[in-house]
Amino acid sequence: MFALHQTVALTQDIPESGLQSGDLGAVVAILDPEHCEVEFVAASGRAQALLMLPIADLRAIGDQDLIAVRSLAAARP
Repeated sequence: MFALHQTVALTQDIPESGLQSGDLGAVVAILDPEHCEVEFVAASGRAQALLMLPIADLRAIGDQDLIAVRSLAAARP
């Protein structure tokens, strides 16, 4: 289970929201033991997506993870 405001990484792509595996989000609500609401933001601080996700689609981040930046424009058709 994750904690409120914990930073998590997505474990699969969600193309309809412009998200890819490895994108970072913050847990903003814990809905039940199997689901939480996660906010993903662009580097500028603009909200990209606010999604209810199964906990199985997320993982905790740690010292082995490196933060990177990618262009959202490149992901759009």
